[in-house]
Amino acid sequence: MVRGPLSPRFRGEHALRRYPTGEERCIACKLCEAVRVENSFVICPAQAITIEAEEREDGSRRTTRYDIDMTKCIYCGFCQEACPVDAIVEGPNFEFSTETHEELLYDKEKLLENGDRWETEIAENLRSESLYR
Repeated sequence: MVRGPLSPRFRGEHALRRYPTGEERCIACKLCEAVRVENSFVICPAQAITIEAEEREDGSRRTTRYDIDMTKCIYCGFCQEACPVDAIVEGPNFEFSTETHEELLYDKEKLLENGDRWETEIAENLRSESLYR
């Protein structure tokens, strides 16, 4: 099967990214859970994201839990727009049907796995769109 070209702005299956060193990008700011719309903060419109975090020895925070209920997500892109470090992105995959509801409850490991799988394509898409962000 041949896929047609996708726009760099395409909103597909979610992914969490890492830095080239392997460290997770997410700084647990939770802006993806509560995004700014107009002049107020709005929680993820679908309330699909759940984050828990802990402070590390060096004073920085990292997530201990990052879940997205893909059955609730409306693919609005607010989470990606709000992220100050480009940690959460919507990737290039649109073929992710499952047989059970539980398979659409993404945890941190699943999201990082997606990010690792598509990092090259995601990075290129973000670079090509940098003038418009």
